Amino acid sequence: MTKLLKSKEIIDLINKDMDIILPLSNGEPHGLLDILEENYEQLSNVKIHQLLALRERDYINGKMKGHLSHVSYFLSGATRKAYWEGHVELIPNVFQEMYTLLQKTTQKPMVMATASPMDEHGYFSLGTNADYVADFIGEVPFVLEVNRHMPRTFGKNQIHISQIVGYIENDVPLAEERIPEITEKDQKIAEFIAEDIQDGDTLQIGIGAIPNAVMKMLKNRRHLGIHTEMLTDGIVDLVEAGAVDGMRKSTHKGKIVATFAFGSQRLYDFLNNNPSVEFLPVSVVNDAYEIAKEERMVSINATTEVDLYGQCASETVAGRYYSSTGGQADFARGARLSKYGKGYVCMYSTAKNDTISRIKLHLAPGSVVTTSKNYVDNVVTEYGIARLHGKSLSERAEALIAIAHPKFREELTREAKEFGLIQ
Repeated sequence: MTKLLKSKEIIDLINKDMDIILPLSNGEPHGLLDILEENYEQLSNVKIHQLLALRERDYINGKMKGHLSHVSYFLSGATRKAYWEGHVELIPNVFQEMYTLLQKTTQKPMVMATASPMDEHGYFSLGTNADYVADFIGEVPFVLEVNRHMPRTFGKNQIHISQIVGYIENDVPLAEERIPEITEKDQKIAEFIAEDIQDGDTLQIGIGAIPNAVMKMLKNRRHLGIHTEMLTDGIVDLVEAGAVDGMRKSTHKGKIVATFAFGSQRLYDFLNNNPSVEFLPVSVVNDAYEIAKEERMVSINATTEVDLYGQCASETVAGRYYSSTGGQADFARGARLSKYGKGYVCMYSTAKNDTISRIKLHLAPGSVVTTSKNYVDNVVTEYGIARLHGKSLSERAEALIAIAHPKFREELTREAKEFGLIQ
């Protein structure tokens, strides 16, 4: 029985006050969203819930209020300006809890997602994604957008044709990451981190120039494992160099574990029909206790500023919301609970051409703490590593001042003494 849907049939499925849940990044179904926007006047108070939207749209920019609106769980280039202008709601969360949060807060949920074509057994794959939508399989109605460019992947992101309401077909190329240029500062930070990574460690590593630089330095390591929320091109390089085989992992031995992927077409080709990669729901991948089962877990994340207690503000810039919490706190805690775990939070020591120190006595007014001082392990700048775990407040302050830009160290020391943080 075919379940290929027409536009009118899709609109007929959507009731007043319905909550539509979308995957993040390339799981976003562009054709289905086109249909919703083209017929928005037939919709009433429909909310679209999504972490990390991929493309800017009219409903995101508040042009369809009363009919179709956007609820964000992590701001992106597609939603940031709309949020600042008051068109988008932003709900605080940690990535690992997205499924349970959506369970509690949505009243009439439906999932719309992009998938690879159905196989001979009747299964679609959510491709580059499992994230929070995989946990909804079999629980709520699913409408799929089948895209032949979406790689077929494995794990708990498989959905049978009997579990969906229907699908449309829309073959469009996947969005690709723009690989950032590695600067001298990125290189220095990466060198400090790479020196700490040993054969057999399991890595969580994200997007950006510093993670890319770190991975370039690990090609001579052996038996590395991957347990990460996001897969990028750098991991393909490590596999091809023989550095990653996952054979010393404590869980999912021999498997690369992730909850979503974003990179170049080379990454998507690597993922297609690759049984060594397992996509699991974020409720599993980012669970601190699941992470901690890996005895040699290494977590590498970025922040925008750190105070002298070690608190990291990673979702605001100059006190203004820029992104959200994501999985940083999940992996910081998981690495801390890991037997031989190590966590790294990275940043440049300064901003605005060395006129502002990112290491401060107090975070900027309006800044939000993303990772608690209690779970921050190592803070890294181009001047070194401040190892904070087990240190007193005064020792932490001194260690952080030592990796600040030299032009700010005297001022930070004076402020810390006046505040009573350093005797």
